[in-house]
Amino acid sequence: MTRYLPSRLQQRASSAVVVLALLVLGCSTGDNAAVPVGETPEHLSDWHLLVVDGKTLRPRDDALPYDLNTPLFTDYAHKLRTVWMPRGVSAVYNTGNVLELPVGTVLTKTFYYPGNKNGELDSVGSGHEFDKGRLDLSAVRLIETRVLVHRENGWEALPYVWNESQQDARLARAGDIQSLTLRVGDTDRKFPYVVPTSNECAGCHASNHTTGAIQPIGPKARNLNKSFQSYANGPAPQLETWSLHGYLTGLPTSGVPRAALWGDTSDSLAHRARTYLDVNCAHCHNPVGAADTSGLFLDIAEPAARHLGLCKPPIASGRGSGGRSVSIMPGHPEESILTFRIESEDPAVKMPEMGRSLVHREGARLIEAWIRSLDGHC
Repeated sequence: MTRYLPSRLQQRASSAVVVLALLVLGCSTGDNAAVPVGETPEHLSDWHLLVVDGKTLRPRDDALPYDLNTPLFTDYAHKLRTVWMPRGVSAVYNTGNVLELPVGTVLTKTFYYPGNKNGELDSVGSGHEFDKGRLDLSAVRLIETRVLVHRENGWEALPYVWNESQQDARLARAGDIQSLTLRVGDTDRKFPYVVPTSNECAGCHASNHTTGAIQPIGPKARNLNKSFQSYANGPAPQLETWSLHGYLTGLPTSGVPRAALWGDTSDSLAHRARTYLDVNCAHCHNPVGAADTSGLFLDIAEPAARHLGLCKPPIASGRGSGGRSVSIMPGHPEESILTFRIESEDPAVKMPEMGRSLVHREGARLIEAWIRSLDGHC
């Protein structure tokens, strides 16, 4: 039986907590359409989570937009993330792992590129395409929206591909490939943008290779511990906003870890590099991940230099090593397998294996600088 869950804010409008959250977010309670968590809609619009309103796209009133300190790189795509939970439940704070998100939670991630009226796409854009709770559709090209829904029997991943008019997206379980040309720096790059199949989503989201269970990987306290700049009423701290909104319980008053913003040079080079590897690599490169047999563990909590790759020879040699002898040669990124694979676009060599066709040049330079700063000899 299809189970429809009513708008959280409409049911709890009399709650002082929700009233305070509404003041922070600048929301109304007008979006009261049910979210169909018990079925799989053919069209994204039938989820009633993202509203196309004239020339803008906005999250419904009780779907919080959010961001990560350092996001996963996906061919320079920009991402609008939202979280929605049914009435009466909340996520539970967790210091190290993903927040304990309740059954019924729906996460969306919309991938888009800044672009102009001639259809030319840019990797950077103005930075104001999503502002005050709305995405300006005249300034972007929508590509896909990925939905993660927490069902009674676990999480399910559903990819939706946007139509040319940017008015709706259709379920694409078999994925999609789009040929795009993107301005990266002073170069136009033509590349295949790959929308993953439903099954391929497990390549990243099944971070425990033993269980194979899909789960979110981004919503960790350390990744969310920042101010979100584009709420309808302006910037506000994300974790506190989740709590005020009724979406998070158990948030400590102090001591919450914070991941680095990878491009913020006011933070230490080591913290930024370790955060970058944690977000982009650790869902596979962890002791129970798909790359557990590699012995290369890149999660932020890994203390052992050997597991981080310092002076570590590969388990299996071949093209993936690039003729280099160790994962990280301290002081020498040009002799390190890690940089060779991060800087490759060869499908048989590149890392991560999925989720990108292009090299993240700025991220690669960050890892190069970190390796160059390391002392020691192999």
